[in-house]
Amino acid sequence: MEVPALNLKAIVFVHWLLTIFACIFPSWLPNAYYLSNLSVLAMGVWAVAQRDSVDAIFMFMIGLVITIVLDILLLALFYASAEQISEKSLQRDLFRFSGGMAILNLILKPLSCFFIYHMYLERGGECNISLGFVTVSRDRSTYQTIDHTDTAAEQDKLPSRY
Repeated sequence: MEVPALNLKAIVFVHWLLTIFACIFPSWLPNAYYLSNLSVLAMGVWAVAQRDSVDAIFMFMIGLVITIVLDILLLALFYASAEQISEKSLQRDLFRFSGGMAILNLILKPLSCFFIYHMYLERGGECNISLGFVTVSRDRSTYQTIDHTDTAAEQDKLPSRY
């Protein structure tokens, strides 16, 4: 099954828009939510700017995974108390909209990670995971060292020990 092509700019834009909408209601989310999501979006802009960079898109993908965990924790800790406070105020609907956008942003992040992973593979990235002990490694067998010397030439220079 072919994965549909999705533009990285669209992913960054949708998450930016949902983050801004989640931040509309004042002070219901801590600063960690704003800082983590906007930092990851900055990595997304970096991945858009450098189309061939494997590191940029990998960092964006890992940042999204980290913010998924962080968003779950922050929404679980702060949503109920903020809802109780907003029920007594005139901005109850604004809080519901803001909370809904934060939850929608969280729901779309795993889907975005799936598409970004396929973009990562298209850019030439590799992710090898062994099942015994979970490790992530890149195959560097085709790399040559800087101080590469010709072994045949060295054998000619060495004196024989007869």
